[in-house]
This record gives sequence, C-alpha cells and structure tokens, in this order.
Amino acid sequence: MGGKVVTISSGKGGVGKTTATANLGISLASLGKKVVVIDADIGLRNLDVIMGLENRIVYDLVDIVEGRSKLRQAMIKHKKFDDLFLIPAAQTRDKMAVSPEDMVKLTDELREDFDYVLIDSPAGIERGFRNALEPADEVLIVTNPEVSAVRDADRIIGLIEAADKGPGKLIINRLKSDMVKKGEMLSSEDVFDILGLAIIGIIPEDELVLSASNSGVPVTLNMQSKAGMAFNNVARRVIGEDVPFMNLDENPGIFQRLVGLLNGR
Repeated sequence: MGGKVVTISSGKGGVGKTTATANLGISLASLGKKVVVIDADIGLRNLDVIMGLENRIVYDLVDIVEGRSKLRQAMIKHKKFDDLFLIPAAQTRDKMAVSPEDMVKLTDELREDFDYVLIDSPAGIERGFRNALEPADEVLIVTNPEVSAVRDADRIIGLIEAADKGPGKLIINRLKSDMVKKGEMLSSEDVFDILGLAIIGIIPEDELVLSASNSGVPVTLNMQSKAGMAFNNVARRVIGEDVPFMNLDENPGIFQRLVGLLNGR
C-alpha cells in the first residue's frame, strides 16, 4: 500500500485541528519521514498560513483535480524540511468541486512517494469531511476538554465508525491543568470516559502556540514550548513508538492510566 493516510478531524471549528495538522507534519518530517499535508478545507484555507507558505501558492487542490496542474506543480516544499510538502486548498471554490473519489485517487498516487499523507479535514459533517475521510487509514479527532466540543466529537466518531474508518484516536487540545483541578474543565479521563476512544495526545494550553501560528513557524520548532513537545510526542506515537505522556499535574493517577487509554483498554 505504501504510505499511510492520516485524517485529522474535529466536530467543531476552533479546537486547534489545523494547528495540530501543521505541527504533526513538522514533527514527522523532523523524525526523518517523507510527509505531504493536504488542506481539504476548500474555501477556508488556513494551513498554508500556519506553515508559513501562503506566499508560495500557485496551484491548489482543485487545480489538481480539474487538470489545470500536475500533482508536483501544486506541491509546496517547506522552507526547513526538504521532505515536507503542502497541497493547499482552493479559496474561491465550493467543496463540491472535489469528490471522495478524487481524494482517494490523489492520495493513492501520493502513497507511492511519501511515508505519511496528512489531511486537514474541514470541521463538521458536510461534504468536505466525507472527502477527507474516504481515503483515511487512520483518523485523529481533535477536541477541547469542554462539553460542547466533546459532544460534537462524539457525532464525528459515529460517522467514522459508520464508514468503517474507526476506531479513531483522540488528541485533547488546550488542556489547562489548573482549571481541571478546580473542576472547571473536563479532565482527560473524563473525555475518555465519555467518548471511549484511545488518547494519542494531550496538548497543554500554551501561549506560544498563537504567536507561532501567526508567525508561520509551528510551535514544534520551539524547544521551550510544552505544547510543541506534546505534538512531537504525538508524532512519535503515530509512527509506533511507545512514548510516555507528559506529566501535566492534571489529577492524581491519570498518567498511570494513559498508556492503557492509548491502547484502548
């Protein structure tokens, strides 16, 4: 089969899905993997900005599908990693311009040359989500530890399982351990108990993430960032390494359970 297609999804916008996709792409490339990242959010592209590649766009995903560009012409090489590429979304087209079959054909071609194909799925359950889901070998669901985000993630999980693409794995983003201790935010254990999916990553709240995204330099390249370290650990788990979870002082005993949660036990 060649390379692995990993779709990063979420039930609602604003939970950090695109930031997670960019940082996972950077992390996998830093581990020596050949990676291509696809922005499947047609009409609302942002992945190019977070990766600092917005000024290099000539062709986009729809141009490839409609034959105006060859695949390699549309792929933008990252500034720091020779084996990391972006295929940007189109800004001025409707999501119906690309079909699930188009995405399967595209990713099958990419599998031949890349270790990982990451797809940044649009939030929600519309056509763009189906486009991103169809070629997936694995699905990572990004959620915040808050009730509304978890509820929306639960809907996505049902659709993933109905499409025989499950079970997915969870990335819990923007966790604030002080709020968890006060009972003002769901804990990782709470999220696991509600959704019942393995946890592949817990990303702490980190003010460096916003500045990194605005500068086009993903936070995984900042060695001072706890969120960056956590994203790097997620990438290592994606490739099959057994990596312990960071101790965020979330609550007593949770980190002893996390290896079990990751394995779905």
